[in-house]
Amino acid sequence: MPIDARAALAAEPRRAEIAWNHKDVLLYHLGIGAGRPATDPRELRYTLESRLQVLPSFATVAGAGTAAFGGMGAPGIDVDRAAILHGGQTVRVHRPIPVTGSAVQTSKVAAVYDKGKAAVIVLRTEAGDDDGPLWTNDAEIFVRGEGGFGGERGPSARPDAPQGPPDHTVEQPVREDQALLYRLSGDWNPLHADPAFAESAGFDRPILHGLCTYGITLKAVTDTLLDGDASRVTACRTRFAGVVLPGETLRIRMWAGDGRIRVAVTAAERNDAPVLADTAVEHS
Repeated sequence: MPIDARAALAAEPRRAEIAWNHKDVLLYHLGIGAGRPATDPRELRYTLESRLQVLPSFATVAGAGTAAFGGMGAPGIDVDRAAILHGGQTVRVHRPIPVTGSAVQTSKVAAVYDKGKAAVIVLRTEAGDDDGPLWTNDAEIFVRGEGGFGGERGPSARPDAPQGPPDHTVEQPVREDQALLYRLSGDWNPLHADPAFAESAGFDRPILHGLCTYGITLKAVTDTLLDGDASRVTACRTRFAGVVLPGETLRIRMWAGDGRIRVAVTAAERNDAPVLADTAVEHS
């Protein structure tokens, strides 16, 4: 069934009440590799409830991971889930996320673009509590074979690549069981756990969640350039450029700027194959 962009954009936002506590935050942080070394005081900010802060990328899993694809069931969006790819993600936090909290979350289709042979759907999820807005998530979903419906093509310009050598480079090993741990925060796609399913999708073995790589990267940037203070992060955007296999090493290059850090992430063992591109962290 062709995408009906007008119906999708006009649909009422879906509303849900979500809640989380320190256990959810701790599990998420462990899922993105926090706690190594386990007794390091800098890691205890992510792993010990008495010192706990919340990395803003937690917003992608709060409410059991409903943020990334919360609008895919909107009227006018009737697509084959096997044809979708998570193309990019932006999280903007309006204030630090509390360790324990509840919120009303609304999800809607913010944009639909016709790329000819494919469509790009921007799903926007906003959350707020009694004190006001908490975060805004934009997930860019690439849908193969669903273009050609006569819609707007949308933006095509990409940011210029950072110039010169990076200011900092971090090499972050990914645990063999990282995807198994991360999926406990809500993304149960068997692509990340079942070897037979991964093979049927064209991969030698299960791959890491893109949003796990996103969280690993944001933590590395926070720890390296923001004194480990998660409350300084105001936004993080990225484009998913390639897969990560558990057990690989992420090479995370950072270029510091005024209020914005540019980042590029590659798979070190695969000749620096791109993993995350067009990545930027905004901060106070």
